[in-house]
Order: sequence, then structure tokens, then C-alpha cells
Amino acid sequence: MRVAVTGASGHLGGVLVRRLLAADHEVDALDLVEGAALAGLGHRFRRVDVLDRSALVEAFDGIEVVFHLAAVISVAGDPTGEVWRINVGGTGNVADAALAAGVRRLVHASSVHAFDLARCEEPLDETGPRADAPDLPVYDRSKWAGERALRERVEAGLDAVIVNPTGVIGPHDHGPSRMGRVVRAAAAGRLWATVPGGFDWVDVRDVVDGMISAVERGRTGESYLLSGHWATIRQVATLAAPATGRPSPRVTIPYGVARAIAPLGTVLTRRRPAALSLTTEALETLRHGPRVSSAKAENELGYGARPLEVTVRDAAAWFARPHDA
Repeated sequence: MRVAVTGASGHLGGVLVRRLLAADHEVDALDLVEGAALAGLGHRFRRVDVLDRSALVEAFDGIEVVFHLAAVISVAGDPTGEVWRINVGGTGNVADAALAAGVRRLVHASSVHAFDLARCEEPLDETGPRADAPDLPVYDRSKWAGERALRERVEAGLDAVIVNPTGVIGPHDHGPSRMGRVVRAAAAGRLWATVPGGFDWVDVRDVVDGMISAVERGRTGESYLLSGHWATIRQVATLAAPATGRPSPRVTIPYGVARAIAPLGTVLTRRRPAALSLTTEALETLRHGPRVSSAKAENELGYGARPLEVTVRDAAAWFARPHDA
């Protein structure tokens, strides 16, 4: 197939492009910058802004399948409005362009955050409440609003499927992602303490497999949760440290202390997005992180998640070596 991937320079995008090329597909990688995740892969790079609908229509000419990954992840609100513009407006533009270009199928990478994690029952499945309450983080609300925008285009004739990964971790994390920075710090012995709470963590390679399977096996307009395994931050860090022979963090900061310092972390994160600072939104996400069921994806897509120990070990080992592969 000839395939287009938006947000191709991100962690998930880079791994997806690798997998598609390995399967002999022709890949157009779309992003604003051709990042390290795409170095030397043999794709065709096109600089495309998802806010530019006409550029998307041109980019999708001759494309059979679109994987829409472009998004802005935030644990510190949306002070500039970029989160909402990209996650909602950008998704609508991609869907419109795919419809106009006659794309056979679009697979949209949404997120578990499109669900109301604080009010759901466990295990969370696709029937759970969606993130439309005004007190929820703007990132969560933007992911659900992006899905609604996509479904409007499905009603107009677009063939699209939605996947909802949980917390994505794994190798080839060139950014690195926020959780990737935690794994890297733990693997290097630099993470002296962790915060309370946990989340469902999924291997980036398993998410890619689920997305590729969704091309042929997903049902139009349906959502599929792609989950892995629930674990605390301390458990993840403890799995990462032995991969490089470093000591595991021994201290867990009490929730009350973490909550008191989180507002400062929010300010620092807005000023320096790459900083590993605890924010109020991140702390609350970990406090409410539910167990998540991927039964629907397992039954319909043939999805499966490898052990968390393997994911964290592979990610830690990748961070410990030169990032040219």
C-alpha cells in the first residue's frame, strides 16, 4: 500500500513508519520537522501542517491509508490554545482531506484520555464515560472532541477507525516522551524518588501492531482500547534500573507533599516542556489511573500486549546505547 502517517516524527510515528517500511509499504511521513525518529528509514518526508487543509488534500493524493498520529500532549493545560487547535481542528482537517482525496481508510490514534478516567468503573472499556466534563484536563477533553469531529466525517462517508492507546512506552523514544524520561532517568540511576499512583502502560510496538491490524480488521466508526499492564511509577522505575545495573529508587513522595509541589511543576513545565517536573494534571492522572480492558481489540483485531517487564527492559536498554538504530 501507499500509506501516509501524520505526526510521523513522534515516538509512535517513528516506530509505525519502521514497521510499515519493513512490510514493504510505501510510506509518506508527514510532520513539521523530520526528527531523529525518522533518520535513515527510507521513507518520503513531506513537511505538512495539519492546520493546513489544502496541503493535506495534496499530500493525500494517491494515498490508500492514512494513519493520523499528529497531536499535542499536555500535562500542563493549554495556555496558548495549541492543544485544542491541533487535537480537534487538526483532526477535523485530516478527516476532511482524507474524505476529499478518496482515502480508503483512516486510522486515528486517539488516547485513553478521551475517556473520563476519574469517573469510570474498572476495568475501563469502550462503553466507559467520555471526557466531556468541564473540570477535566484540556488534553483529555481535546482528545474526545477530536474523536467527535472524526465521527462527523464518518457520518459523511469517511471510512475511519479509532484506537485508544494507554500510556505508551518502549524503545526508539527519541524525544524522549515524558514517561520515556522517567525510564531513562531510572535506568541511569538518576531517579532518587517516585510519586504515588499508577497507570496502564503499553508497549509502543504493540500499539503499532494494533493500528496496522485496524486497517483491515477494524469496524468503521468503532473505537478500540489498546492497553497493556497497570503499574505504579515506582514499579516501572524498579523494572528499568536492573537493565543497566543501577539501583532502584527507594523513596515514594507522600501524596500530600506531591500535591503541594505540583503547581510549581506545572509552571516549570510550561516554561520548559522537556523538564521532568511533576504537574498537578500528571499527579491526578496517576491518582485516578484505572485498569483498562483491551478485550474488544483482542477479539476483533487480534491484539495482544507483551509483558511490561519486556517493554521496560527494552526501553531502558535502548536509552543506554547510541540512538542511531
